[in-house]
Order: sequence, then C-alpha cells, then structure tokens
Amino acid sequence: QVQLVESGGGLVQAGGSLRLPCAASGRTLRIYRMGWFRQAPGKERELVARIRWNGGSTYYADSVKGRFTISRDNAKNMVFLQMNSLKPEDTAVYYCAAGLRPLPSYEYDSWGQGTQVTVSS
Repeated sequence: QVQLVESGGGLVQAGGSLRLPCAASGRTLRIYRMGWFRQAPGKERELVARIRWNGGSTYYADSVKGRFTISRDNAKNMVFLQMNSLKPEDTAVYYCAAGLRPLPSYEYDSWGQGTQVTVSS
C-alpha cells in the first residue's frame, strides 16, 4: 500500500557525513510515522530514529543521539536521515520504514530495500 525507496548510502571516512533520503509512494495519507532502522552483519535490526508524520516528534537511539537527525517533508512524501560524525560502528544496511497504524501502535508495515553505509576508520 505504501512503497519506500531509500538511497544515499556509500563509503565514507570516520568523522564524515551522509544524508539518506527515502521516498514514499502509494497510499501515503495512511502514514502515521516513519523510521530509520539499521542492521549490521550478524546483528539484529535496530531502530535508529523515528518521526511522527504529522506532529513531528522524534526519537533517537542513544548510540546516534546528537549525531543523526531525522526529518520529513510531508508535501513531498519524503523522510531524511542526516548522519554526521560517522563512526565505524555505524556501518550497516539502513532501512526506511513506514507505520500505517495510529497510536498506541508503533509497528511498521512497509519497508524499503535498504542502502549500505560503510564507515572506514
């Protein structure tokens, strides 16, 4: 019902920055929240950041707080993840996700294909 395409990944040196865009299409009026997740090899997928689509309130994992910023452009149906001061520990496949259910749910229903972020030391 909602399709997501994220991009912007690549190889960056420690201390550098990347900006990941995610474009949503389809039934975008159903979006209640969008999030960024990441998964490193051999690790479970973890939530990095999320944003409420209308209210704009945000959440960040402790590991990225102060370095990453999630934002959205509702008119363009896009969400962004600005990543600064990158560390090798940030290396992972990053996924954009959309939650289509109202509160109290925080579940995610639609997922992008993922984009690889590699941070060299």
